Amino acid sequence: MSEIRRIAVLGAGNGGCAASAILTLKGYEVRMHSRSEERLALLRGGISLRGAYGGVVKPDLITTDLSAAISGADLVMIVVPAVAHDGYARVLAPILKPNQLIYLNPGHTGGALHFATLLHEAGGPTLPLCESVTLTYICRMEGEGAVGVYQETTNLRFAALPATLTRELVELLHPLFPNLRPAANVLETGFMNINALIHPSGMLMNAGWIEFTEGDFLFYKESITPAVASVIEEVDTERLAICERLGLQVPAFIDYFYEAGLTTESARDSRSVYRAMRESGPNQTIKSPPSLDHRYVQEDVGYGLLPMSEFGRLAGVQTPVMDSLITLASVVLDTDYRKEGLTLFRMGLEGVSLKKLPSFI
Repeated sequence: MSEIRRIAVLGAGNGGCAASAILTLKGYEVRMHSRSEERLALLRGGISLRGAYGGVVKPDLITTDLSAAISGADLVMIVVPAVAHDGYARVLAPILKPNQLIYLNPGHTGGALHFATLLHEAGGPTLPLCESVTLTYICRMEGEGAVGVYQETTNLRFAALPATLTRELVELLHPLFPNLRPAANVLETGFMNINALIHPSGMLMNAGWIEFTEGDFLFYKESITPAVASVIEEVDTERLAICERLGLQVPAFIDYFYEAGLTTESARDSRSVYRAMRESGPNQTIKSPPSLDHRYVQEDVGYGLLPMSEFGRLAGVQTPVMDSLITLASVVLDTDYRKEGLTLFRMGLEGVSLKKLPSFI
């Protein structure tokens, strides 16, 4: 593939604003897209960067016109919650060109498999897809048009679909994102989705506190108590059991949390998830969502825990704690995540055997 110079960034949230501004600073032609004109109106005067990067930056184009955003783009980077992948895939299918590269930033769990299935169903072109485990930057919106970038996510696992393209694409994207590290395949990236471990446990076990205070507390620092940390550790035990059965070599949660630059070495060495959260510098000031009706549940259960549980079913591994959290989320949000979440069927894998699974990735 040729050098990347023109980039379409689809999404104007935390990650989309950070990526659009930083890549513009690096000299790339950036076209930023959102379906909300109201949202984009806040950014037309420029995106204010704070933290690891500074200044006010204006991407080359800020538009609600998807065709204009992706026309001639070398890279189409989709920086939206996983629940929005379905809509984007269906509208992109008829206007994408075979020489364009799609990067799901992030892919969450099963994102590339899901997106490829959607493009095929919508009659789109066959083209390379890739994904990273989480956002390329640890960032949060800090006001209208302002994004705080606390640091780049370090040792960020990245994979292509098909996996044979991974190393080529890491090299291609290295000037944009030097923090990418090749993973074996998109199953490995999907099973390193640490948001799916942290957020559902923290949200559902603090449901009363969230509803009573409308999220007026520090999510990582204050709500991940020893009891909540124990649930995260057990979810991680189930995740690792599935990975072993799938032949994936992935680190334990606490090791990857440290690798990603999210906690201290001494916390990692203690093996205490509770301590790792207490000593998570980049997450110290992040407040809780104001409601349970938030992507920390919608996305991290439906497109995080649910596909992990589904792969557990495929691999013959029981996941009682994951399943309990999925059930609780279904009750509190009146949503049947077993039907509405990312199932094996929606990833194009229903009926695929464990033996044949490698041929799909």
